[in-house]
Order: sequence, then C-alpha cells, then structure tokens
Amino acid sequence: MELKAIPLEIPEGGNIVLGQTHFIKTVEDLYEALVGTVPHMKFGIAFNEASGACLTRVDGNDEALKQVAARNASAVGAGHTFVIALKDGYPINILGRVKEVPEVCSIFCATANPVEVIIAETPQGRGVLGVVDGASPKGVETEADVAWRHDLLRKIGYKR
Repeated sequence: MELKAIPLEIPEGGNIVLGQTHFIKTVEDLYEALVGTVPHMKFGIAFNEASGACLTRVDGNDEALKQVAARNASAVGAGHTFVIALKDGYPINILGRVKEVPEVCSIFCATANPVEVIIAETPQGRGVLGVVDGASPKGVETEADVAWRHDLLRKIGYKR
C-alpha cells in the first residue's frame, strides 16, 4: 500500500466539498439538492464511479466549476468520492442538504483553505483516509480574538 497527499484546486473566490457516496445517481441528486437550496449559487459536481465503466461523472450550472470539480475528482482517483466546487454561496448554505441526499455516506471537508487529500493506493484502487485542511493552530484565542470572531460573524450576517 502506498500513501499519497493529493492537493486539491480551490476555485478563485470559491469553496470545495469532498465526500463519499455510493451510487451513480449521486450527480443528479446532488445537482437537485444544490439548485433547490441556493438557486443563485454557481457550482460543478464530479463523482467517481467505483464499478462498471469507472468514469468521473460531471454536472453543474457553471462550466469552469464543472472543470475544477472534474480535475479534483480525477486527481483524488478514489471510487465513490465526489467533489463540489462552488461560488456565490458557502458550504454552510448547502451541507445540511448535501448530507440528506440518500447516496451520501460522509463529508471529508468543506473549505476554501488549501487542502490535501490523504489517500491509500492499493492494487485494487484508491481510498480516502482523510484530509489536511488549512494550517495548524498557532495558539489559543485571546479575548481580543473572541471579539474579532464575534464581530466577523455579525458583519457577514451569521449572527445578530
């Protein structure tokens, strides 16, 4: 078995979601979940089949984001994984709905940070072990840091 760290491409000004699923219908069901949750959001979805033709299936409402999702899914190369590349919305807007899609087994990350996917590669194929999302902590927040966090959440509309 070989371990690899695969860096993902984050769309400029956007986010990605990486997850695991189990059925070819995933692309269509994720598409419907996303447009029904945040209609103005731009996105691309890519899903790696784990049997049959073993293709990367792609859908979305933005051609550039579809390409980002497809490049990321292909780079990961693990069966039954999916990538959503999105703009004009945030993972917090869609994650609940994505988790409700019957085919979705788990979410590995939802981020705008630099991210590496840790995979194990065997003669059978690849599997995702986890992710390295962003940087390591540099310390514990102070009272000033708490105030900054509270102000930010209010400034961007997530708290009153």
